[in-house]
Amino acid sequence: MPIQTLETCLFDLLTQNPVGTDVYTLIKALQNKNYPGFPKISLTEPLALFQMNFRLFHGLYCLRDQLWQTQQAHLDISALQIKLHAYQPGQKDIVLYDPVRAYFLDLNNLESTTAEDVKELLGKFWGKFYAHTKKKMALETLGLKEPIDYPKIKRHYRYLVMQHHPDRGGNKTRLQEINAAMTTLNEYYL
Repeated sequence: MPIQTLETCLFDLLTQNPVGTDVYTLIKALQNKNYPGFPKISLTEPLALFQMNFRLFHGLYCLRDQLWQTQQAHLDISALQIKLHAYQPGQKDIVLYDPVRAYFLDLNNLESTTAEDVKELLGKFWGKFYAHTKKKMALETLGLKEPIDYPKIKRHYRYLVMQHHPDRGGNKTRLQEINAAMTTLNEYYL
């Protein structure tokens, strides 16, 4: 019996999940079907996980292009949810240049990516993730939230420093927290 194309297999899986699904669920389903390129291994090995994730997104973007060209359906693809929708004439066309789509459709990216490259990509991801988390926490310490620009942050910081300065009856510990938060924000904005 011939193996289904990845696009056909993904279409079947997505049809079975009309409310949408996620990347993890699709990878596990492909592993359970013993689909080539999706071995039943732990999803903790970075290079193997990258390769399966790449194959999955490559197949999803190919499927989305096929469905769009044949006006059969529309496929929303994001890191959090993948969902198949009925095709509706006049719906928004596929964006002509999508850098994420271009990356996953270029099989050279799959073939040339090494374990060291994946380690570096993960390091960059976690660095950005922690930087964003630190920024958010610093803003919360100042009683602010996004969206906000740096001049507003600086004005509010000055207000808090004057309010919490020990020479004006404020709390030294609170002032240190405010200063630490501003140091973090200066690293982010400057």
